[in-house]
Amino acid sequence: MSQTSHSYYIFWKLARHFIISVLLFILSLVTGVLGYYWLENYSLINSFYMAIITVSTVGFTEVETLSEAGRIFTSFYILANLIIFAYAVSSITYFITNGNLKVLFQDFFMFRKIEKMKNHIIVCGYGRYGSEISAQFRLHNMDFVVIDNKPEAVEKMRNIPNFNYIDGDVTQDETLLQAGIEYARALVTTVSEDIENVYVVLTARQINPTLNIISRGIDAKSERKLLQAGANHVIMPERIGGFYMATLVGKPDVVEFFRILTQDTGVSVSFVVLPNKDFPHHLINKTIRDLDIRSKTGANVIGIKTPQGDYVVNPAAETPLLPGLEIIVLGQKTQLVAFEQLFEYNKH
Repeated sequence: MSQTSHSYYIFWKLARHFIISVLLFILSLVTGVLGYYWLENYSLINSFYMAIITVSTVGFTEVETLSEAGRIFTSFYILANLIIFAYAVSSITYFITNGNLKVLFQDFFMFRKIEKMKNHIIVCGYGRYGSEISAQFRLHNMDFVVIDNKPEAVEKMRNIPNFNYIDGDVTQDETLLQAGIEYARALVTTVSEDIENVYVVLTARQINPTLNIISRGIDAKSERKLLQAGANHVIMPERIGGFYMATLVGKPDVVEFFRILTQDTGVSVSFVVLPNKDFPHHLINKTIRDLDIRSKTGANVIGIKTPQGDYVVNPAAETPLLPGLEIIVLGQKTQLVAFEQLFEYNKH
């Protein structure tokens, strides 16, 4: 199922009873026209007129006196339409009073928006970890789509303004395609079962070989399987939690500092990684000191990734910007914006 087809599937899912009511009415009308046309030899105009006055029960006089077969047909025709009318009224009432009309338009336009997304992030699962990840993405104004099919999770997501989600099974190829995995830049899977995470990683890697995949791991034994399946990174929450708790004992101020970095405390501190390909040509082989980032933007270079893949924390000011190098910058939101603007300016 394509993304566009999914939009219309959602439309059908929410409005199906209303649509069925309309279709039943049309079928009833056609049945009445054909019945009077064949049984009473009425013209099509007269047959249509008889069907309309019978369905509407307005009590107008028949076009001509009905035959015995016509009376029997009309009797059953009225009874059938009473049932159709009752079903239509209940369906339309339920559709409007339960808020389905609002949900219909809300979800339809949301899926149309998802269809147009490029270079976004897909989050699989909206449990404890998925909801926290989504909150961080929203905090930093990042484009993302969440996939979950648990009713309670779907209800929570639906009640969040401007929240992009898909009610679907993360292990199905069709669901990932609906989320735009072919055009996404990253996927984060936080499902509570390792086997499902492995399946999601395998599927995602096959569809998009260049996708950055980050997977949650429950069992330490599954870490290697997830990496072999195609995950770029495997995060073990229990391992990180244990390190966090141990650090609280010996270095509580360090933990508090990282809490400021990772939570919405109003400080809004974050990181930016600038790959070598984004360096202006005239800055290649210049040193970090030459960039003068601190005085120009207020942000700080706190680390680098060497062309060999090694990380250096707090690199020396004399470190040159060699081909293949990446620099990691820390700062508040306004400082990071100024940093990105500085490099955009230097590109010209």
